[in-house]
Amino acid sequence: MTALLRAAALTHFEQVASECGLDARQLVAEVGLPERCLREPDLTISALQTCTLLELAAERAREPAFGLRMAATRRLSNLGPLGLLLRDQPTLRHALEELVAHIHLHNEAFSLSLVQDGDWVCLREETVLEGGQSVRQAVEMAMGTTFRLLRIFLGDSWQPRHVSFRHAAPTNTGWHRKVFGGSVVFGREFNDIICNARDLQAPNPGADPVMARYSLRLLEAEHGQHTSMTDRVRRLVVLLLPRGHCRADVIAQHLGVDRRTVTNRLNAEGTGFKALVDAMRCDLLASYMQDGSRPLSDVASLLGFSELSAFSRWHRQQFGTTASHRSRQR
Repeated sequence: MTALLRAAALTHFEQVASECGLDARQLVAEVGLPERCLREPDLTISALQTCTLLELAAERAREPAFGLRMAATRRLSNLGPLGLLLRDQPTLRHALEELVAHIHLHNEAFSLSLVQDGDWVCLREETVLEGGQSVRQAVEMAMGTTFRLLRIFLGDSWQPRHVSFRHAAPTNTGWHRKVFGGSVVFGREFNDIICNARDLQAPNPGADPVMARYSLRLLEAEHGQHTSMTDRVRRLVVLLLPRGHCRADVIAQHLGVDRRTVTNRLNAEGTGFKALVDAMRCDLLASYMQDGSRPLSDVASLLGFSELSAFSRWHRQQFGTTASHRSRQR
């Protein structure tokens, strides 16, 4: 299934392209997107083509922070009805919980989780596309947009404990320091923003519960209240795999139903839990292989395998060859 997103994801693309000496319309046409995606934020477009566009622009401009520059001045309004819902939440934590629950309505390729560990809260983000398409620019744009949301609620002087990226550092991290401050690190296991849990409890004096309920109804009416079980499971799989908790019973608990309900609904939609997990592992593996910076033992762990031998057996079943042989061929 092709993941879709709102063309609002391309907010400031034309501006940054111009600053880098690029013709935005020419690039959009080159990847097969309609030109009106630059002026119609509610237009639904392909997430794969959008990521291809961002990578192409970054390469042509020789600007590793192209996506991040697009996110540097994002506003809640760029999220459309979802932004209205977030604006009227009583605290930042409530806003983030709504973002986690509804971000798929803005971008189907993007997953977000909120995890508390003692005094710290982790905002973990992931963008996964079919075929192992590079998503570096999309990830940095999404992380920058989430960081902007935190600053909108907490003020421009607020700083996280750290911001971490899974990919390696670019040669020039000037924009990353400018946007995130000195706490940004690269080559970590996850794409994370770590902040103090107390920060999320600050009240939002402008919150309007009546408008929040109205915005939620508007959002549900626009997109439909029922997301397919396949999409709901897929979003949880990408978040739970690296933690080693990606089991059907755990997925069911997160969805508030029993395991049989998940199985029956997936069967009715023409798929199954194992098929979804295998497909997501294949997509993630393609990204890790393309990056090439991680040993296979780390890749196995990030794909949810407790032992390298289990990963090796799975890889041979899926691809008919060993992972080490495949890695050497790249």
